Amino acid sequence: MPRKAYRVRNWKKYNEALVNRGSITFWFNEECINHWQSEQKIKSRGRPEEYSDLAIQTGLTLKALFKLTFRATEGFIKSLLTVLNIKLKAPDYSLLCKRQKSIKIELPKKTLRLGEQLHIAFDTTGLKVYGEGEWKVRQHGWIKHRLWRKLHLAINCNSQEIEAFKLTDLGIQDCEGVPLLMDQINAPIESARGDGSYDRFSCYEEAERKGFCLITPPQRKAKTSGERKQYKRKINPDALKKRDATINEVRKLGRKEWKIQSGYHRRSLAETAMFRVKTLLGSRLATRTLEHQKVETAIWCQIINKMTTLGMPETIAIS
Repeated sequence: MPRKAYRVRNWKKYNEALVNRGSITFWFNEECINHWQSEQKIKSRGRPEEYSDLAIQTGLTLKALFKLTFRATEGFIKSLLTVLNIKLKAPDYSLLCKRQKSIKIELPKKTLRLGEQLHIAFDTTGLKVYGEGEWKVRQHGWIKHRLWRKLHLAINCNSQEIEAFKLTDLGIQDCEGVPLLMDQINAPIESARGDGSYDRFSCYEEAERKGFCLITPPQRKAKTSGERKQYKRKINPDALKKRDATINEVRKLGRKEWKIQSGYHRRSLAETAMFRVKTLLGSRLATRTLEHQKVETAIWCQIINKMTTLGMPETIAIS
């Protein structure tokens, strides 16, 4: 069966959005200028904070967006303040590094309209912390220790924004990241999609707890509860029934037809979002500790959501 061809309906608007992603037109509004200095009261001995969290977050965002080092970020902020003739001091590069792990990042997201249903797509990828290049490893093998982190994303299928994220060690499985993502979403969820790695009882139990429909293909040799002799642990009976129903439906319709009727293919939007993250911001983390890396990926997700609000393509099938 040939692949469908799609056409972008809002190409002019989407093209302008792509151009604006690279715009370097900066401005500091009155709120940013007024809250650049820290307003925290001194409660203990030690040097008081000079810069607010807003100032630190601004510097870290510029660092991630333009892929700068900490020292280069300090110089970049200084030059911006000079060009814009704003009489503010730039945070020191060492201060940016120290304050990074304590910054709390909130993802900018669109507010759901009244009656709008939230559909989620899961995906997971690896981000390199340090290690040798892929070409060198392929040609000569690896001789240095390599370290990776795992980024879990929950994507809004309608707006393609990142609804939730979590950075974990490489040992955390994809299915184990589902409760971590769901706890970050307060809005009611209608459905969630994920690949075969989310076909776990824990994911179905999480779907029962949060009250959404889990759409994930069962494994090739999946067995229903009646075909299995015993389970290693006690499982929620409602979750067990939902998985049995999915297995029987796949057997009846066929895997390919089931994916079409269930709308499983919208899961590819999560892969597209992950590709967008790696293309625009890279696949390697610049910081070394897990606390700093969590804030770094949070800023990545914040940047992606802001770029998404500039404009996204609207496509229709033409064949």
